[in-house]
Formats: sequence, C-alpha cells, structure tokens
Amino acid sequence: MKVPYVDIKARYRHVNVKLVQAAAEVISSGRFIGGEAVSQLENKMAVRFGGQGGVGVASGTDALILSLQALGVSPSDEVIVPAVSFFSTAGAVLRIGAVPVVVDVLPGMPVIDPLKVKQAITKKTRAIVPVHLFGHFAELPDFGIPIVDDAAQAVGGRPPRFQGEFAAISFYPTKVLGAIGDGGMIIGRDAESIQRARRLANHGMSEPHVHEMIMGHAGTNSRLDAVQAAMLNVLSDRLDEVLQIRYRLAMRYNNAFPQLAMPLSSGTPVGVYTIRHVQRDRLRALLADRGVGTSVYYPMSLAAQKCIPKRFPTPNADRFCQEALALPCYEGIEDEQVEWVIHSLKDALEQL
Repeated sequence: MKVPYVDIKARYRHVNVKLVQAAAEVISSGRFIGGEAVSQLENKMAVRFGGQGGVGVASGTDALILSLQALGVSPSDEVIVPAVSFFSTAGAVLRIGAVPVVVDVLPGMPVIDPLKVKQAITKKTRAIVPVHLFGHFAELPDFGIPIVDDAAQAVGGRPPRFQGEFAAISFYPTKVLGAIGDGGMIIGRDAESIQRARRLANHGMSEPHVHEMIMGHAGTNSRLDAVQAAMLNVLSDRLDEVLQIRYRLAMRYNNAFPQLAMPLSSGTPVGVYTIRHVQRDRLRALLADRGVGTSVYYPMSLAAQKCIPKRFPTPNADRFCQEALALPCYEGIEDEQVEWVIHSLKDALEQL
C-alpha cells in the first residue's frame, strides 16, 4: 500500500466546489487587492490568536521580516532564535541585516530553551523569536525584550494565545490552514503595532502616495492575495474539525509507539507529527520500502548552517535533527492507510 507523506488533493477533496465558488466571487467583485475577503480573514485570525487585529501579507517569511521591522530591529541588532526551525526564522533576521543568535532547544522538546535565551542576551539583543514548532507552544518568561512569535506551525491552538507584540503566521499549502498558493499574516497586540506593520507591508504609505520611514525602515509590497484570502476563509470554517482529526491521528501514533513519541496536549494544533529514533535514516528507508512516505524536520539545526554568524553550542538540537522523523498526519488520509503506517513501523522497528 502507498501512503504519501502528505496528499494535498485528499485534504481539499471535500471543499473543492466551495473553493472554486469563493475564487469566482472575488473575480466577479473586481476587488483583487484587499477588500472584504482579506479583512474577514484578518479578523478571524486575530480572534484565533487573541490579538487586536491582523495584517495579511504575501508569505510567512514576510510576516516575520515585517514584524521584526515594525519592532525597529535594524542592521547590527541581535535577534535570538531557536536552533530547530525552518531557515526562514533566521533568514528573516538576516534579510534585515541583523544578526541571528542561535541557541539550543529543550532536551525533550524541540522548542527554545529559556535558560539558553537568558545566557545569550546582550546589550545588542533587540528581539527574541520563539518558534512554536509542530504546534508545541514555546513559552518564555519576561526578559524585558520584545518577542515575535513564529507561529507558522501553530494556527488554531487552544487556548488562543501568543506572548509577543506580534505573531507571524504562514499559509503555505502544507500547513494546517494552507492556501492554494502562498500567503501569511501578522497578528498584532495593539492598534498602533498593527498600523506600523500594515504600513510597512504597503510601501510605507500613511496616505495615498505619501511614503514614510517606519521604525527606521522603508516599506515594501507584501499583500495577501484576495483570492487566497477568500479560499482561506472557506478552509477556516472547518479548521476545528481539521485540528480534531489531526490530533486524534497523532494520538493513535502516540498510543502505538509511546517510546518514540513526544508529549502532546489536547490543545496542540498538530501541524507536523514526529517520532524520534537513533536509527532514523535506517528506519525511514525501511518505511519507504513499504510504501510509507516520511519527511525529516530538519536535517540540520540552524546552528549548522554556514551563513549563521553567531551561535552557541546546540547539542539538544543537533541530536533532535539526527533522530526526528515525521509520519503522515493529515485530514483526508484513509483509516486503512493509517493502519498500514502503524503496521509498517512496527515491522521496521523489529528489523533494527
């Protein structure tokens, strides 16, 4: 039996007609930039995160960049990031000309270690970016330094919360709430912060054809497409159902392989489901032989990337990147496929 790691067509099979209708409505309206669909999604996501408002942007990476700029992060400033994340967490810092300072994660969970954050703070530290990896909330104490929550993999968590001035969301197609293309959003804590981010995303305009520097930065063109927003509104209507499906599936894996699983709370929005094994690569090959697709999040830590200028020892992150293996976990997967994954994994473990 074949079980792909992710099947986008299966995920959207039951809403294809509604998605086409939503796109057609935007086309008929003639409002392709901004408009009601974008505003509606911004409000929905702000409620989801417990924020004051949202700003739709072109990607999750742009959401990080613009959030940092809205905080005033500038060249030569330092921004602390965790060692386990997709590159854009550090790449957004580099794009501004600032310095990403990579620190280790917790021993049993791949989220930023508060003790390591404290040790890395200097007079140059301008922001901290905790990553809520795979939906697991990375909680930090108040260090008196602005925070941008990288919530690219954490849409829909319960209770709704974020701890920074901004939260950055990604709508990349494989996310729990994924667009039919790309997109992102900034969730803001207060009206002033949201306005700064919105102006930065729209060429720095305070009014038509009037452009200003905002927190030391010129604006750019980063707007969420209205058609994508309309389709995301359709998909968001079943977000709770999707989250329940993915959580139940994750718990099936946890119950089948408790020795390999990470802790999972009932409010965790399961974006990626991972297990850990010291023979990860061999295990992955055995699963592939049985038709089971898997993925590695991530093959190396951010501290191992050559373009990172400042880093601390990251043994926990390095170990996680050597052991982590993501299993198929998405709405639309058939029950027989899930049983095959579990059966195949049990067989593979016996061969190691």
